[in-house]
Formats: sequence, structure tokens, C-alpha cells
Amino acid sequence: MPIYTCNTARGSLTSEVKAQLAAEITRIHVNINHVPRAYVNVVFSELPTASVFAGGQPATPLLLTGWVRRGHPQEEATRLALELSSAIARISGVDESRTIVVLQDGPARSAVEGGHVLPEPGEEAEWLRRTGG
Repeated sequence: MPIYTCNTARGSLTSEVKAQLAAEITRIHVNINHVPRAYVNVVFSELPTASVFAGGQPATPLLLTGWVRRGHPQEEATRLALELSSAIARISGVDESRTIVVLQDGPARSAVEGGHVLPEPGEEAEWLRRTGG
């Protein structure tokens, strides 16, 4: 259900670090939003180093964006962003001052997974029963 995209400058993260980040992003999301692990998607996008800037200068920030379903309590969304920020800095070795986490929420009815419109938060069990997930 959620989709996280981690944008970095090419070569700034090893395959091992990417795997650790994907596992930790998944763990945090599952812990806070209570969805099955299999539904958390993490994608890494590496850009040429000459294409990444911060403040108008070449940089190597770590940018994490995530799409999540609207309807989770705001305090949980804030906690999710804070825990993700801390985790990506800790695991990647990138100073947290050079990380950005942005969560974008949208209505569940605006997304389809496996050919099925996503359930509203709290309706996952019924959705899983209906879809055979």
C-alpha cells in the first residue's frame, strides 16, 4: 500500500545499506500504521551526482518521499516522519541535517493495488478477506 521512494546521488548508498533502509522503513511503517509487511514498497532512485543540489550547490542529500493513505491520525503521521528521518540518517550515515522526509497522503479510493481499490485505514482485514491478500 505505501510507496516510499528514496532519492540519492548515484553511488552514495551501497546495496547493503539499501537493504537495511528498506527493512527499517518497512518495520517502522508496519509498527505505526499496522499493515502487512508485504504491502510496504520501497524504491531507490539514484541520480547522477551532477543532478543533485541543495541550496543551489552540488550535494548528496537523502530524500525520502512516501505516499500513504489519508485517514491515519496526524500524530501517527508525524511520528512516522520523525522515526523515518532518524532511521535513514542512522543507517545511511548521512547527517540528519541533510535528510528530508515528506509524506504525502491521499484517499485510499484513489489507489489500486493488485487490481483492487485500497481499503480505508482500519478496514484492512476485511479488504484482505475480500481480495484473498
